[in-house]
Amino acid sequence: QVQLVESGGGLVQAGGSLRLSCAASGTIFSMPAMGWYRQTPGNERELVAMITSGHSTNYADAVQGRFTVSRENAKNTVNLQMNELKPEDTGVYYCWIRYYSTYKTLGADDYWGQGTQVTVSS
Repeated sequence: QVQLVESGGGLVQAGGSLRLSCAASGTIFSMPAMGWYRQTPGNERELVAMITSGHSTNYADAVQGRFTVSRENAKNTVNLQMNELKPEDTGVYYCWIRYYSTYKTLGADDYWGQGTQVTVSS
């Protein structure tokens, strides 16, 4: 069993900032990658940002330079600092992890949180 607890969504004006946080717990041996997906109105869920256990990062083109993903391996947490928010960033943001449940697990699993709403007003 894995649990992801997300926090930090809300309403903000265009140009403002928000910080999302996610804490992972449960049967997790290791997490090679963590990050955030989002689903904006009328679109499919897409990867926003990801970070590996070695702190390599990858961002969607739409958020490059505005969003910063970080993680604390000791606390099993991942954060997303969102600056210069735009109305088109409005959507539901999902915490995501890729993890191994035990040291004997052959393949990694993906797991998403329940999602947190981010609304950016113009």
